[in-house]
Amino acid sequence: MSDSTLAQKIANFDPNALGDAAGGLFGLPFTPEEAQVVVVPVPWEVTVSYRAGTAQGPDAIREASLQVDLYDPDLPEAWKLGLAMEEPDETIAQTSRDLRPLAADYIGWLEEGQPANGAAQHGNVPARITAEGDKLLQWLKQKTGALLDSGKAVAVLGGDHSTPLGFMHALAERHPDGFGILQIDAHCDLRPAYEGFQYSHASIMYNALQLPQVKKLVQVGIRDMCQQEADLIEHSVGRVALFGQRFMSEEKFAKKSWKKVCGKIIAQLPQKVYLSFDIDGLDPKLCPGTGTPVPGGLEFEEATYLLRMIVRSGRTIIGLDLNEVAPGDTDWNGIVGARLLYQLCNWMAVSQGRLTAKGVESPE
Repeated sequence: MSDSTLAQKIANFDPNALGDAAGGLFGLPFTPEEAQVVVVPVPWEVTVSYRAGTAQGPDAIREASLQVDLYDPDLPEAWKLGLAMEEPDETIAQTSRDLRPLAADYIGWLEEGQPANGAAQHGNVPARITAEGDKLLQWLKQKTGALLDSGKAVAVLGGDHSTPLGFMHALAERHPDGFGILQIDAHCDLRPAYEGFQYSHASIMYNALQLPQVKKLVQVGIRDMCQQEADLIEHSVGRVALFGQRFMSEEKFAKKSWKKVCGKIIAQLPQKVYLSFDIDGLDPKLCPGTGTPVPGGLEFEEATYLLRMIVRSGRTIIGLDLNEVAPGDTDWNGIVGARLLYQLCNWMAVSQGRLTAKGVESPE
């Protein structure tokens, strides 16, 4: 599409009107080809070990996005940037639906102590699911890589937290000098092949650390972890920095400001940052449908303040993901997820010089 046609779309769009259900994400008029920021939905949740539903997250967020007002006092014209979501890949969704019952039965067999009479039925399940997980990784690596090479900023929308690994691989190839990961999450996700699944949602950061380009992993909001994960962090020689709920609560109780806590977090991040946001990093009242909720967590504005401070520090967000949004029994999960996605995408764009925010200088 020509620049003049795109300019006409912008001129004809009313950001004060109700969200147009016939439009795209947030009711915006842009196609992925026109948009500067493209959201790639990955409706996948094969290895979730407690509650399912995250594969419906992208659809729930898209539906809720039509109710989001587009004005932001720091980013008054953000909607003009061009933000769009690709259509979900039905093959990915169907594979997830096919494999999820196999994984659930296998996990049940493990919990029963692996009785011998189930060995033949369940024995090959991890290998089969790992093979499909590798296909997903390669598919997403190729798709996001092509978008990056065409000049887009990219966000991955899960699905469970295993989904963005292929995107991390694509970024690693394009940033050989390395980058850091900021993970907002209730869980460390540092378990190797959790429950026998190499690409488990509980193993995403363990798998990410296998990439030498990941120079630093900074974890925020963690409040559930096992001994194995604690040992990995302790022996990481500073490669993993933990800012868990206990630390953040103690800082708060000592009347330290959230601004100072954010400063400590940001000081651990290199210049290039990949942001991985598990919605259960927020207080569960904001995401009651998520698969493994844990008491505690960040308030919405605490999370977005940290996001703004990262960008205002001059760091570049090279990519991001948002995961584990499950519709549950209420629209609330999608409502929160949609508003969070809007903030994440817009501030990534600011950090890349695609959008101007009040009080933020554009990168050279």
